Amino acid sequence: MIQSDDILKGKNCFISGATGGLGQFIASELILNQCNLFLTSTNKTKLKKLTKELSALNSDVKINYDVCDLRKLNDLKKIIKKFRNSMGNCDILINCAGIFPVKSLSKTLVSDYNSCFDINVRATFLFSKEFSNDMKKKKWGRIVNIGSSSSYEGFEETSIYSASKHAILGFSRSIQKELKSYGIRTCCISPGSIKTKMGKQIKGQNYSTFINPKEIAEAILNLIQFDKEMMIPEIRLDRIEQK
Repeated sequence: MIQSDDILKGKNCFISGATGGLGQFIASELILNQCNLFLTSTNKTKLKKLTKELSALNSDVKINYDVCDLRKLNDLKKIIKKFRNSMGNCDILINCAGIFPVKSLSKTLVSDYNSCFDINVRATFLFSKEFSNDMKKKKWGRIVNIGSSSSYEGFEETSIYSASKHAILGFSRSIQKELKSYGIRTCCISPGSIKTKMGKQIKGQNYSTFINPKEIAEAILNLIQFDKEMMIPEIRLDRIEQK
């Protein structure tokens, strides 16, 4: 692991999808590096449990949480207000929330499309738009968007998911160029199949070869600590498949 020189100490981080298979590992890495956390997902019980576990790892930082249905604009506005009231400004944004619809094109409904893009893309756009304003003022910030191998490829029965992850990659590339002069570094992390509950929905693959989410979280932690001349705008994380 690279030396942080306390780069992350005292920074405020907002994590969507915090109770997911990847989100909770990202939260753990950040809290061990002295970040204050604001966690959101759709499950209050899981949020409360995760907060308790994280507090046991480091009781010296601030942790707040609240539920949010990213499909509802009013919920998005409320969660931003809750963050403002409890944390103030945002230094690090981790857009980790996502859903993985698996349906053939003929069976995919407009409602499926809307839900997927509302959660996977629109929420990422709105949080990035809102919290980048804080980062501009400080001339420092990190935005991490979770893409997928589907950001670069397409797979059968995942057309709207793949489309949403292509959108995340394009969005990340664009705002990286737009925001970099303000000291804001944006990165799209695109892992292959991950050992999570969502990963178990993937058909025709060997789950035992999927990527450990803790390793992805460690990669993200290292990435956001680079603070000199070098930056990494996007990363593809592949797995070693067993034959």
